[in-house]
Amino acid sequence: MHEQTLYKIVEPVKKTTISRLNKKRKWKYGYNKENDIVVISKTGKIGQVVEIQGLRIGLPAEPKSMHVFAENKWQRLNYPKELSKLKSIFDWRSYPEEAKEQWYDYIDEEFKRRDEGFWFINNNKPTYITGSHYMYLQWSKIDVGAPDFREANRLFFIFWEACKADERCYGMCYLKNRRSGFSFMSSAEIVNLATISSDARYGILSKSGADAKKMFTDKVVPISVNYPFFFKPIQDGMDRPKSELAYRVPASKFTRRKITANEKQEELVGLDTTIDWKNTGDNSYDGEKLNLLIHDESGKWEKPDNILNNWRVTKTCLRLGSRIIGKCMMGSTSNSLDKGGNNFKKIYNDSDVTRRNRNGQTKSGLYSLFMPMEWNFEGFIDQYGQPTFNNPSHDVYGPDNQLIDIGVIDHWQNEVDGLKDDQDALNEFYRQFPRTEEHAFRDETKNSLFNLIKIYEQVDYNEGTDSSAVLTSGNFQWINGVKDTQVVFNPDPQGRFKVSWVPDRNLQNRVILKNGIKYPGNEHIGAFGCDSYDISGTVDGRGSNGSLHGLTKFSMESAPANTFFLEYISRPQTAEIFFEDVLMACIFYGMPILAENNKPRLLYYFKRRGYRGFSMNRPDKVWNKLSTTEKEVGGMPNSSEDIKQAHAAAIEMYINDHVGILDDGTYGTMYFNETLNDWAKFDINKRTKHDASISSGLAIMACNRHLYRPVPNIEKQKLNLGIARYDNQGFASKIIK
Repeated sequence: MHEQTLYKIVEPVKKTTISRLNKKRKWKYGYNKENDIVVISKTGKIGQVVEIQGLRIGLPAEPKSMHVFAENKWQRLNYPKELSKLKSIFDWRSYPEEAKEQWYDYIDEEFKRRDEGFWFINNNKPTYITGSHYMYLQWSKIDVGAPDFREANRLFFIFWEACKADERCYGMCYLKNRRSGFSFMSSAEIVNLATISSDARYGILSKSGADAKKMFTDKVVPISVNYPFFFKPIQDGMDRPKSELAYRVPASKFTRRKITANEKQEELVGLDTTIDWKNTGDNSYDGEKLNLLIHDESGKWEKPDNILNNWRVTKTCLRLGSRIIGKCMMGSTSNSLDKGGNNFKKIYNDSDVTRRNRNGQTKSGLYSLFMPMEWNFEGFIDQYGQPTFNNPSHDVYGPDNQLIDIGVIDHWQNEVDGLKDDQDALNEFYRQFPRTEEHAFRDETKNSLFNLIKIYEQVDYNEGTDSSAVLTSGNFQWINGVKDTQVVFNPDPQGRFKVSWVPDRNLQNRVILKNGIKYPGNEHIGAFGCDSYDISGTVDGRGSNGSLHGLTKFSMESAPANTFFLEYISRPQTAEIFFEDVLMACIFYGMPILAENNKPRLLYYFKRRGYRGFSMNRPDKVWNKLSTTEKEVGGMPNSSEDIKQAHAAAIEMYINDHVGILDDGTYGTMYFNETLNDWAKFDINKRTKHDASISSGLAIMACNRHLYRPVPNIEKQKLNLGIARYDNQGFASKIIK
């Protein structure tokens, strides 16, 4: 039974507080700092608070009465025939005054719904849609005519309304599946906002100029053309323009007759607002002020175009100083990582609402939203707009009255099972119809040094497993804060370490003292690999992370064999904090560490504290072949080509033997997806970008150091016993010299 995790109802504000402020209509549209919620109600009252991908949103209070459709579901409201004959404001002006009276209430109500949203009964449940969603459903024309109501789109528009309301936010970064309707929804929104804004500029970008133009001519313009006259401003130029939709008074020529005419002419007032599109490029819209920027297909910008560079430019178009004056609606499925997907992934990851700077903004300024495919998959949405997750126990029909006899989860899994033998096709299917963020950013197998099939088998298995039951986040600490005593592990959701196994108490803190030097007592159980750094901070703040991995080997102790049990990928404020973290992990597990010695501060830190015995020497050389520094602090360089190849081969060996589906049909016990994904992207020529791969590979080499032990070249001399040999031919024997 599938349980949705896209949104949940939360109670961050006491009910008494909500009730008290509702009576006075004190809830203001926008971010409420005191209660840390974004209020999207424009009535001064709020009801439920929902959390969508970490963003808490206060919805309008449920009214006493709401619209009830005849079929107990959303239907387009009838547009009066008399009004449908009026195509522009000019037709309305020539309409008889006595006939206008009967339509004022109707028009006012439509403007109110556009502004405040709309409540209706859907399958016997009170349902709220925002004003933007109402305009999309009621007044927008798409390729199939009128859009269907979908619960996924309702949540999308609620999230978007919160992005508009939050003055800290530049907009949304929407990671979607194919055919989810983003292009039409964003087109409807740009027309909706442009037709109520004066002296404003609205822009469209896509993966190419041709795509932006097609979106403009095939989606934006038809929606504008089909608006009712009371929503349609005066328009300049052609009724179906190709490059710019201008809501302004058409220019007219000044003539002597006009200037000298005595009759008073009624002055026309326009919005002076435009919608246009630009060719794709890093500097598109550079230097212009925008109220809304639509970024369609933003995960498919291929070289030389770069969505990351463009966003850095266009972000400045949406603000004046520190004040945000415009929003961006960015949405896309993702290409493979080297075809634009990686830059989009960076923007998406930088848009996490749970990670903000001191100004309360995300790194990108946007808010990320991922809609799993099961919410918005064509053919599996019932007549009430709800997704059919599981196999229905009774007859369920879609909007077209077609029977839905299987759940979308099973249907998707059947598709996946059918593509198991074609990994590239499977990864493309994952990217087009992702159930997780991991699926959405799947890469092509041909770009990886390692076996991506095995890696992604393990990733999929890990995602299907409750990670909280396997992995624990936390930090190591000295007991009572006294260094060089005993170390304990304290679980902490924000901890820098992730562990899947903790040794029994009798195996913890095993340290052996020899000649004043401390050695690990569990060397037979496993070892650590570490990719260190020496500099605490960098000028741009983008230094690589410190990385530590722990791996077990086969032993008679109560420890899982050949299992990565610890992952640490972080960059604390100072290098010394990192060094202490690494030291405490080694002491707690009682295992040695193999670290890169081209960044030697960590190794000198171990030596200075008396733990030189924990630092392993390079396994490919005997003691008398080590350099002076290597004898002093241990470690292993990463500069030679032989070591690079041996390091990559070690990871490859581990993946083939212990990752994904194993020979006995079970799955591997590599539970750290961040490391698995780093393996998937590993580039042997750009190793500095892959901290997790470096440290995990060193851990594998440390646990298999016997494979790298040099074999001495021993020449065996022939043994001469001094026994003479004779030739006995003829009458007398002759010695053979």
